[in-house]
Amino acid sequence: MNIGFIGLGIMGTPMALHLVNAGHTLFVNTVGPVHESVTATGAKVCANAAEVTVQSEIVFTMVPDTPDVEAVLFGENGVASALQVGGAQGGARKVIVDMSSISPMATKTFAQKINALGADYVDAPVSGGEVGAKAASLTIMCGGDPAVFEKVRPLLEKMGKNITLVGGNGDGQTTKVANQIIVALNIAAVGEALIFASKAGADPAKVREALMGGFASSRILEVHGERMVKRTFNPGFRIKLHQKDLNLALQGARELGLALPQTAGAAQLMQVLAANGMADLDHSALVRALEIMGNHDVAKS
Repeated sequence: MNIGFIGLGIMGTPMALHLVNAGHTLFVNTVGPVHESVTATGAKVCANAAEVTVQSEIVFTMVPDTPDVEAVLFGENGVASALQVGGAQGGARKVIVDMSSISPMATKTFAQKINALGADYVDAPVSGGEVGAKAASLTIMCGGDPAVFEKVRPLLEKMGKNITLVGGNGDGQTTKVANQIIVALNIAAVGEALIFASKAGADPAKVREALMGGFASSRILEVHGERMVKRTFNPGFRIKLHQKDLNLALQGARELGLALPQTAGAAQLMQVLAANGMADLDHSALVRALEIMGNHDVAKS
């Protein structure tokens, strides 16, 4: 197939490469230079999102935030302008698959607008970070029409393992927000446990090892607990992006009349890091906010 991919960052680049390696022809556009690993495949670098859309049967987007998706879809030379010009060429409806993590409510509006232009829309945000993107083991949470989902599922299977159609447009994004709440609170819990153990005089590495064999064991304790002990905070998923996702959760909670006190607390810990110039660190660095407040580091750098 002719596949479009817009947004070739830390996540998007390896995801796009999986599609090329599966034998598809790729048309790409991104902010800044395209990584040589993509250009080396013969992928066609396009000047804008409209050009990508004209050339492609299915267009994937993987950009940072809601305004970025809106700009890609409906801005000057965006996806929508190509749909308005070309429509459903030859009776075949194009499919837009947004794999960014953005507002569920905005997603529903975007889908309606794309549908009105004769194309289909699937929201398919992911979890698994850079490691999962490279290993093609991402969890992919989808919202859209079941028939459209089945059309794009073979492509999603090249990028992920756990792929679920949750419901209609917007439900994939709602699931991703829920995922980010759980991940943030788990990181905070692991951080609090390790800083408590370290301040009490125990070896945090040994404490983590012991906890991995009990009911407290988790993927967060395994991966991010190790990062906290080893002080490896180079980004797989940046604090500022997780902060954006928690803001989506809190915004949604206000609209729904809900209280999410633990989510609000995790968001404030991330704000401590942002205020101290650490927003570009991996989200496992949330422990650094606890360390600042406690005047004690889990381990020496």
